[in-house]
Amino acid sequence: MALFARLISYASAAFGPGKPVHQDAETAAQADEHLAATALLVHVARADGVLDPAEAERLTRLVRSRFAATEAEAAALIARAAAFDAETRDMAGLVERIGREGGAEERERILAMAWSVAGADGDVHEFEEALVWRLGKLLGLDEAAIGRAREGARMAAEATAELAQAGRPSR
Repeated sequence: MALFARLISYASAAFGPGKPVHQDAETAAQADEHLAATALLVHVARADGVLDPAEAERLTRLVRSRFAATEAEAAALIARAAAFDAETRDMAGLVERIGREGGAEERERILAMAWSVAGADGDVHEFEEALVWRLGKLLGLDEAAIGRAREGARMAAEATAELAQAGRPSR
């Protein structure tokens, strides 16, 4: 018995805690979609060749608010997504894993997150812009929806900046 416990402990330390054995198909599919969506966001954040600290912070905040309950869960999901993105570098395959069941509204929300990550450093690099437009097309969105997602991300960033500015003491 002690050998089995040590083996479980070793496996957990080496590979992280295991998934529940009786995880249902819906939960597994949702986890797969979250991994794919996060990998797309990582892909966008790396598009200009630099993962700016502001982009990393925005990525973490978005993933935590959308897919993870804790900071540690968000960090683990981002780490898995970064490794997955480094292996595949295939946006079409990632989009396919997200699926189209979520509807246009959900796909537009994911695209708005991509625009938000791309603009987190204050500048949407031309590579990032081209990549996010391509992502929008892969998600099956038309130009109007892609534009709405971009505008929504811009407005959210401005509102966040205004709130941060309002919270600072005046000099």
